Amino acid sequence: METRTLGQGLTVSAQGLGCMGMSQSYGEADEASSIATLHRALELGVTFWDTANVYGDAGPGGFGANERLLAQVLAGRRDEVTLATKMGIAGIDTSADPSTGRRFALSATPEEVRRRCEESLARLGTDHIDLYYLHRVDPETPIEESIGAMGELVQAGKVRHVGVSEVTAAELERAHSTYPVTALQSEWSLWTRELEEDVVPTARRLGIGLVPFGPLGRGYLTGALAGRSFGAGDSRARMPRFVEENRTANDAVVAEVADVARAHDALPGQVALAWLQQQGDDVVPIPGTKRVEYLEQNVGALEVHLDDHELARLDALAGKVAGARS
Repeated sequence: METRTLGQGLTVSAQGLGCMGMSQSYGEADEASSIATLHRALELGVTFWDTANVYGDAGPGGFGANERLLAQVLAGRRDEVTLATKMGIAGIDTSADPSTGRRFALSATPEEVRRRCEESLARLGTDHIDLYYLHRVDPETPIEESIGAMGELVQAGKVRHVGVSEVTAAELERAHSTYPVTALQSEWSLWTRELEEDVVPTARRLGIGLVPFGPLGRGYLTGALAGRSFGAGDSRARMPRFVEENRTANDAVVAEVADVARAHDALPGQVALAWLQQQGDDVVPIPGTKRVEYLEQNVGALEVHLDDHELARLDALAGKVAGARS
């Protein structure tokens, strides 16, 4: 597995593994399958793992279930993994109208930052976190206070690098001026391109690495979800791009991706990942899966090399996507 270096000198596998779906959002959890996938990831060299304290908050095991899941594999193999986790989402806001979907309660006061770090360290069974993200900006706490507390965790040896997630360009500037930021995690894919206008240029000017989540469009860009319906336990049932009235347009987008894939004897999802991987050496996508088969397919994207004409054709698909991202 090749490696890439994010800001502040953090070297990681060129493709990471998003672990959220092992514990929530995409249907029933399957612990045995997830653990097998984590072990296979180590065999393949996919050693940049992404979790969060809130993943699994509504699933088996309750709050922090995903961190506890990873701990089962990390035991005895901690040094093989570059481990990323997050804080800032305090849980589900139960006062929100359930018909509108999940709503999060946000909290990233300095006290909360320190407390959540200790909780994650305990659940993960480790004495340090390689990359600690501010999951979302707390609107009640200046970002300088949250990032300042995270910097103190670095000085204490509990965290190695600081990251931020889903911030604006201005927030990224403020965070980085408080303490050097290593990575920005945001949704970025062939059909989610908004951050390219000002966030990506700001990150690159500051020397901050880019860690896209949802690089496969929540699975849609693989072409494997055609005609599929989603149950109440799957967050995609509420996402505009997955509803019936938008599917014709979005299926046409996937058909174009599949056409490019055929020229490479590859899968549509591999082309979608290859497009993202070729956006720059500072880009490390973290496709998520809980199945070995899909993990192996995702790793295969590293062998797909798109030419300039194909990249331009794929770039143009952004204007054809129907529906907001969430």
